[in-house]
Amino acid sequence: MAFLSFPRLLPIHSRRSSSLSPHTSRRKRPRLIVSACSGSGPENNGVAILWFKHDLRLEDHPGLVAAARYRSLVPLYIFDNRLLSRYSKAMLDSLLFTLKELKDSLTELGSELMIRVGKIDKILPELAKEVKASSIFLEEEVEYHVQELIDMVKESLSPDCSPEKNPSIICWRTPFYDIQVKDLPESHDEFKKLQTPLASSLPIPDFPTTKLNLDWGEVPNYDYLEEFMKTGTLKLNDSWASMKAKSADTLLRERISKSEGINADGSFYMYTEDKTLKNSFFMTKNENAVGGGEGAVLDALAAYLRYLEGTARANWQELHDRIRIAETREGSSFYTLFGCALQLGIVSRRKVYYEAIKYEKERNAGFVSPFGYSAATVAAAINAICSMEWYWLMALRSQLNKEGMFSIRIWRWNGFLIQYTAIGEEGPPVLLVHGFGAFLEHYRDNIHNIANGGHRVWAVTLLGFGRSEKPNVVYTELLWAELLRDFILDIVGEPVHIVGNSVGGYVAAVIAGLWPNLVKSVVLMNSAGEVTAGQSFISLPKERRTSAATWLGAQVLLYYLRSTLRNIVRSCYPSKPERADEWLVGEMLRASHDPGVSVVLESVFSFNLSIPLNYILKGLSDRILVIQGMKDPISNSKSKMGMLKEHCPGILIRELDAGHCPHDELPREVNNIICDWIIHIEGKTLSR
Repeated sequence: MAFLSFPRLLPIHSRRSSSLSPHTSRRKRPRLIVSACSGSGPENNGVAILWFKHDLRLEDHPGLVAAARYRSLVPLYIFDNRLLSRYSKAMLDSLLFTLKELKDSLTELGSELMIRVGKIDKILPELAKEVKASSIFLEEEVEYHVQELIDMVKESLSPDCSPEKNPSIICWRTPFYDIQVKDLPESHDEFKKLQTPLASSLPIPDFPTTKLNLDWGEVPNYDYLEEFMKTGTLKLNDSWASMKAKSADTLLRERISKSEGINADGSFYMYTEDKTLKNSFFMTKNENAVGGGEGAVLDALAAYLRYLEGTARANWQELHDRIRIAETREGSSFYTLFGCALQLGIVSRRKVYYEAIKYEKERNAGFVSPFGYSAATVAAAINAICSMEWYWLMALRSQLNKEGMFSIRIWRWNGFLIQYTAIGEEGPPVLLVHGFGAFLEHYRDNIHNIANGGHRVWAVTLLGFGRSEKPNVVYTELLWAELLRDFILDIVGEPVHIVGNSVGGYVAAVIAGLWPNLVKSVVLMNSAGEVTAGQSFISLPKERRTSAATWLGAQVLLYYLRSTLRNIVRSCYPSKPERADEWLVGEMLRASHDPGVSVVLESVFSFNLSIPLNYILKGLSDRILVIQGMKDPISNSKSKMGMLKEHCPGILIRELDAGHCPHDELPREVNNIICDWIIHIEGKTLSR
């Protein structure tokens, strides 16, 4: 892949830098100002509060370096349900362990870590008033729900006092590339040409000697935290919470009675012994996420990078064993193992980069080749974090600049950044799901119009498409189904009318079939998937792995798509070819140069759409609307509609003089059909 060679060409920039800015509302933010944070000794006689969130480390921490130059420093972590509600069990385990180590490390350095449990927007203002804080340092965030919390904190800081008596809120971030967000090109292809230098990491600072006499609190145990989480306002009812307990793969296997060899959650157990390995890097035997504090994660990273060397250390050997299990495709083991630690900020992305480059130089007498890394694990680590940084910068840019036709929000799912939009204040909830190669803006003339019809509309860009992240994972229709399941549970919070086009239609059908309580109705627009007569044999692969053949196929397919995309898109709009305009094609071409795009294309060779639509949607016929463009160049619409009418009684079908994307080709007609359908379904619900 083209992007794989990019990090090798980057010169290491020696300047120490960080990004600091005064915080204002998310709706209007100033340009982030780059300023140095190095140096020692107090430069401010006031008291600084450092609010730890997703930055649980001491090394390479620009906010800590800046805050440590105040007369007194109060490092703070707050257990708030609104931040913790979307953490996995592995992340919560790792969080508690990391905080204990962080607290011990700060004590050794002459400081402390304050622990509080409750609402951030109540605790932080009270603490700021108690210590007479002059500044509050916090890391810049791109996730919508975290930004909301930051805004709530700002609004709650002594609203009756003058600005001079309020502490200033200073946002910081750890710049990976030495570039201002405003200068970030639209295309990753253009970004590579800049050969942007890297900002270097920062050492642990000297801490202020003046300590405050405060109640610092203790890190709670897991049982206490579990009980605390149950009292949260965001807690799902038991029936909804249980929906995340089983994967889509497991539910399908149970449904077709082929569950041999897998556990209830669809994972494969690696170890059978009950004894936990001493000094293990892993929180549990059955999860491949590296946990622990900063030192443990850096040690695990060293073991990962040296995978080819072998080892006599038991915990290193355990990690090497898990690499082999997690390597579902080349390089995918890195995020599987270290994604949790990176999400919690136990190590920074640029620290991982420097450790990887340092090891590469050790292997090659101080030389880093521009033609390829000598260790596959070095390539995996560097490619992963450079990709993560690109999508983080794009997400930050979307929040700062407020560009585009819709207000974009960011949701972090399984550690990955997902873009979505939400329009409308009241009415039935509607979720729009795009097809393969598209993005939420493909509903450009549907979102506002459906919302104006008295609905609340969400549209999401699936993992691997548009401006959402494209990580090194094996993409399947079931992966996207779980993403949409969690989106409905975590973001929408109630059952939806789900609308899907092409592959998005098939995924919407899977959602309705596996988790029917999440769906009020399903609208399939030229959906992928077939309809079969009778009960044919259905098989599911035990696991999805890629190969050299699929990699090569993806490269060929990517080249073909880039060279013929305009004609392909135009053919999908037979009635109104002018709708396949330069904006639509240009955005698809832009996305085709993103890091990880060829990995997504490999999924074309591992899709399993063999489960018939009539099998998936069995028992839901009265809640299904099919909108079919009868000029679809991808499938035989006439034959498919005939099979649906024969084998899916009760399904409502509307045929249109359109191609594969009727919602974008004939938006007015489709909007009216969808709005009328929702009124019909809502009316039936009220009459029961």
